[in-house]
Parts: sequence; structure tokens; C-alpha cells
Amino acid sequence: MFHSPHPSVEIPDHSIYDYLFASLDDADLARVALIDPTSGAETTYGTLRQQVDAFAGALAHRGADTETVVAMLCPNVPAFATVFHGILRAGSVITTINSLYTEREIETQLRDARATWLVTVSPLLPQAREAARAVGIPDDQLIVLDGADGHLDLRSLLAEGRTPPEVRFDPATHTAVLPYSSGTTGVPKGVMLSHRNLVANVAQCRVVIEIARDDRVLAVLPFFHIYGMTVLLNLALRQRAALVTMPRFDLTDFLTTIQERRCTFLFIAPPIAVALAKHPAVEQFDLSSVHSVFSGAAPLDGETAETAGRRIGARFYQGYGMSELSPVSHAIPGNSDMPVSSVGVLIPNCDAKLVDPETGAELEEHGDDGLTAPGEIWVRGPNVMLGYLNRPDATAETLDADGFLHTGDIGVHHVDGYFTIVDRLKELIKYHGYQIAPAELEALLLAHPKVQDAAVIGVRDDEGEEIPKAFVVAAPDAGLTAEDVMAFVAENVAPHKKVRRVEFIDVIPKSTSGKILRKDLRAREAAA
Repeated sequence: MFHSPHPSVEIPDHSIYDYLFASLDDADLARVALIDPTSGAETTYGTLRQQVDAFAGALAHRGADTETVVAMLCPNVPAFATVFHGILRAGSVITTINSLYTEREIETQLRDARATWLVTVSPLLPQAREAARAVGIPDDQLIVLDGADGHLDLRSLLAEGRTPPEVRFDPATHTAVLPYSSGTTGVPKGVMLSHRNLVANVAQCRVVIEIARDDRVLAVLPFFHIYGMTVLLNLALRQRAALVTMPRFDLTDFLTTIQERRCTFLFIAPPIAVALAKHPAVEQFDLSSVHSVFSGAAPLDGETAETAGRRIGARFYQGYGMSELSPVSHAIPGNSDMPVSSVGVLIPNCDAKLVDPETGAELEEHGDDGLTAPGEIWVRGPNVMLGYLNRPDATAETLDADGFLHTGDIGVHHVDGYFTIVDRLKELIKYHGYQIAPAELEALLLAHPKVQDAAVIGVRDDEGEEIPKAFVVAAPDAGLTAEDVMAFVAENVAPHKKVRRVEFIDVIPKSTSGKILRKDLRAREAAA
């Protein structure tokens, strides 16, 4: 077993609201918490806390309590922080929804999470309204932050000035957030993260991800994703830094915002690192304010990170985690010379095992090259999820009796203490840092009247990015084309989930138990 090299940290028995906001002093209250780069509007910590309390009071006045699930379909705007923490302050549960989701996908998550409220913004209202109506959420429980006829809006709710409710719950067992993850395989499942999980991961990350009070942190990674939720929103607020919000990624806007707002700390996914390393537009901007760049959500190769770091004059770091870990379990410390191709060391209060996926044997011995044999990473710590919502079977497959989460990722441990991710057991496809579950796309493809059978795997495109490829068995004389298949999928899923290659085959290879033999499809792809 491997242990964190960091001393253990105290995990307060607090709600995430109390952990982030109760200790604000007079100096903190006047500090800038949020910056809208488009308008230049700034929100201080004092104002943010007042807004959080008022939103919690408005929700509670309308009957929201610790049993209520509120969904958020919202891009990165300053109001996200108000609403997110207002819901938690009311003791309710939040399920965050990908802003790119279609009506069908929104409805699926609302129904599974049993949400009775939905918060969105006017550009996303058409799909939000249809999904809400499909699951029975009334218009007066569909909040449109920037206003829309027939719906509550943020300004009017805050103007009520209501006192937040007195709520009681156990931070260790009460679910705070329900992000959706496919885990190691299958369709998305609600990941139950408690207040203690969220508090723990912020307390753990404070040791290794060194955000300072005077940092301006660029928040382009979505808050609805657990990475943005914990490492950006919650960690930056706990450190009393300023968050500069961006609702979507556009390279020119990204570079302009860094230059104009003098951002100092960037949190990114690997595709942004590639742009920083290679895109000619980078040379046209003054990025000298940036001192640190932290990459997560998918593996980043060391050469790209080092090239980007040299180009903009900043230090690159990398970490590892997953929604089920709140999400961080490993990170390169800020004062370390560990190779950026690694994911660093275990964060405080975490233990890990490397387990041979074939034999179940624990791998600890280092070879002449300083590395262990590759094994599946198992993690235990206070940041490990409570389980999957209404999925005891999936929970039992992922969490063992000793409290270890089986990540499905394959890694090695270096004698100097750091880990490197080398492969993954899971069937998930990662496209630009977003998870894509093959089973979800397969289920959709099978709904097409001209598709008899289908399977989806991840393949590499010409740029080396993993993309979804569909193998399709078409109905006889269907006249189905690859373009037809791709258009059908595109109409029903978020853009990052689109099938980008199609191959027609006579039969999908399957085991005697009916499981798709993806290894056979990968072998076919490799031989092509």
C-alpha cells in the first residue's frame, strides 16, 4: 500500500457553506471574489455571502429543504456561485447538468436525480423548459437567472432579502452534490458526494495546489464538472482568491481575458495545453501575469506541457482524479520538480494500492527502472464518494469493503514517490476531457430504425485525440450512410459526444454472455 507523503490535515465537521464562508473576516469581506470579464463587474466576498444567504432564504420560503434536489443547467457566470452555494446553504442537494446537453439528456438526468427544481439561463431555456415539463417540474420551479416571462429570476429572489433557514444534517452522510459520471463503464450515474467529501477535498488540495489570496484564477473549465466545482470554485473561494469566469472556451477570448484581467493561475484540460504550445495566436498576447498552469480531466503528455510552459513562461502541473473522488486524489506539488508527465503524489489523508487486474495481487516492488509493474489504482480517503444514487450494484463493483475505490485506471509508481497513468481498464472515451460512455451512444444508435446492431469504441484521429467510432450493422437494403448515422447521433447528444467515424460491418463481435468484445473491434481498427 502507498501512503501520501504529506502530513494528514484536519477535516472539519462542517457543511461546505460553513467551511468556505463562516470564517470570512472584515478584510476578506472587501476582497473581490468574482470578476465578469465581459462587463468588468466585480463581486466581493461580503456581497457573495449575502447573496448566497438570500437565495437560500428564497428557496426555503418556497418549500425547499434537505430532501429537495435542485438541478443547475448553467454556464460559468458569477451568478453560478451564488446559486450553487445558496442551494447548499438551504440544505438541498444539487445535481449539475452539462450546459451542452440536449433536451433528451437533460430530461434523463432530471428524472434519475428526481429533481423538483431547475435553475438555468435564458439561452438554455428552450431545452430546459421542455425537459422540465417532461418530468413534471412546474414553471414556478424553473428559475431563469437572467429573467424570462413566467419564471422566477435571480434579481427578484435576492431582492426579497429573506433570512436563510436553520438546517440540520450530518455533513458526513448528507448528499451535497450529484454530478453524473459513467464511472468505469456504462451509462451516467449520479455520484453522491457529501458535504464532508467536498470539505475534505478542498482541505486536501490546499496543501498541494498552491492558490494564494492575491491570485486571479481563470475559470474556463465548467463549474458543472466536478473538476471545476471543487478545484476552481470551492478551492479558489476558500483561498480568498478572485475567480475570473468564462462561460465557454474560445481561444482568442481566453488569451484576451488573461491579458486584460492579468490572470495568474490557469486550470485547464489538455486540449488547451496543446493550443498554448502550438497555436500562433498565443504570440500576439501578453501572458506574463501567468505563473502556474494546472492540467486535469485527461492525461497530458509531458512534451506538450513543457513546450507550453516555456512558451508562456509558466510552470505546468498535472493531477489525477475522478468524480467519485470529489475529484482529486493525486497532484504534483507546487514546489516539486517531479516530471509533468506524471500525476504527482497522493494528496493528504489518501492511501492507494496498485493491483494486478488479472491476478488481484498487490504491486509494490520497484524494478531496475524505478517503476512498479502497471496495476489498477485503488484509492481510499475522506474524499471517496458515498456511492452511486440508487445503484447499489454499481457501488459494490466500485467500492470495496475496505473503503478503496477501484478507479479503472492503470498506473505505475516511481521509487521517488510519484504516480504515472499509463492506460485504463474502463471503456470510457475521453474527448477533450469530457467523458463519453460507449453504452449511451450504443443505446441511441439502436433506436435508429435502420440500425440492427452497433458498438462504439475510442479511436485516435489525425491529431492524436480520442474520438468515438461507431461500428454499425445496418438493416438489409436500408441505404444507410455514415453521414446518416453521424447526423442522427448529433441531433440527440451534446457536441462532444458526437460519433465522428462510422464503419459498417456484418456482425458485432460478442461473448457468449452477450457482452461486446471491444478488444476485437480495437484489433480490427489496428489492422485497418
